[in-house]
Amino acid sequence: MAKGLPACPVETTLMLISDRWKVLILRDLMGGTKRFGELKKSIGAVSQKVLTANLRGMEADGLLTRKAYPEVPPKVEYTLTETGYSLKPVLDAMTAWGMEYQSKKA
Repeated sequence: MAKGLPACPVETTLMLISDRWKVLILRDLMGGTKRFGELKKSIGAVSQKVLTANLRGMEADGLLTRKAYPEVPPKVEYTLTETGYSLKPVLDAMTAWGMEYQSKKA
C-alpha cells in the first residue's frame, strides 16, 4: 500500500474526487484539453480561487497536467493524465446512475 493512502480503495477514490468541483473538472477534461476560462465557464458557480485550488490539488495528485504559456495575458491549459483518464468508467457509472435516478423522479 502506498504511504499515506487509506487502506480502503473506495476511500482512496473518494479522497481524490470527493469534491463536487473535481468531478465536474474531470467531466469537462474527458473531452480534451481546456483552458482555465473554459473550465470556469463550463462549471459555472465555482469561484476562481476554489477552481484554482482544486486544479492544483488534482495536479499534485497526478490526475491532470498544467501547461502555462509565457504570454500576456497568461494562457494556461489543463489536460488529464493517463491516471485522470482512467477515472472514465467511474464517471460513466455516475452518469448512468444519475440518469436512472432522474428518470424515476421525473
